[in-house]
Amino acid sequence: MFPGQGSQAVGMGCDMAAALPEMHDAYSEASEVLGYDLQDLCCQGPIDRLSRTDFTQPALLAASLGMFRVLRHEGLRFDVAIGHSLGEFSALVATGAVSFRDALRIVRRRGQEMLRAADANPGGMAAVIGLDDDAVEALCAEVDGVWPANFNSPGQVVVSGRKPALEELGEKARAAGAKRVISLPVSGAFHSPLVESALEPLREEFERTAWHAPDPKFFSGCTVRYEAGDFNHLLQVQLISPVRFTQSVKTLYEQGYDSFLEVGPGAVLTGLVKRIEPQAQTARVADMETLQALRDDGRYLEDG
Repeated sequence: MFPGQGSQAVGMGCDMAAALPEMHDAYSEASEVLGYDLQDLCCQGPIDRLSRTDFTQPALLAASLGMFRVLRHEGLRFDVAIGHSLGEFSALVATGAVSFRDALRIVRRRGQEMLRAADANPGGMAAVIGLDDDAVEALCAEVDGVWPANFNSPGQVVVSGRKPALEELGEKARAAGAKRVISLPVSGAFHSPLVESALEPLREEFERTAWHAPDPKFFSGCTVRYEAGDFNHLLQVQLISPVRFTQSVKTLYEQGYDSFLEVGPGAVLTGLVKRIEPQAQTARVADMETLQALRDDGRYLEDG
């Protein structure tokens, strides 16, 4: 599993980059593509620059793929890759569907166009805690200008929309029994029609990219199924559609996948999986400490 933008933090992967050539080389390659020192930005900040989505997206991709390279060097084998939102690009690189360099180029442009779209159509996002998915979807259908954005786990749905619509939905959600409605510190209404203007400029980036059949398999959190082609269309739809992480984890678990490894900064997805399927085994790698724990575990690395 590869995390999305909610996992950013100064220091992502820095201890691994200092100790392991695979991680350091991933940052170096990314810096060459991007034209600035990405490792320095991730390790030293400033935080206000790193927090901008046009810098955050390439940083998360590079950090996650650097950690993935470390794991592959140490013998990682996996059957399916899945990502949350931006993390789908990491999953596609991990399965060989697209090159690291092309993914970096795309996500840099993706971040730039998402910022432009957010400026043109201002909005925000909020987490609704304590209501069923169906209840949140029904409330969104009642309020003009708000849409489900992330189905993260049972009882946790993020919605996107215009600020007045979000306020109205929050009132309705609390009246319907929501425990909390939390405004999120984001710059736009992502995974909603309000960022649709980003699609046309991004289309040219997708169309000049060489795509390949994924091996191992890639599972989309947008369509909730395995995808092996037409990634141009999928990744455009993904930008304005909800992330169905809850449904994706449930589907994979029902198919017999009961062990989930999160690769990338933070531990957000690990926590979500435990709430979705409490019996699932989980592990994560985000730094040297969690890497050593994975080595000690012995289940994931053939050479560990």
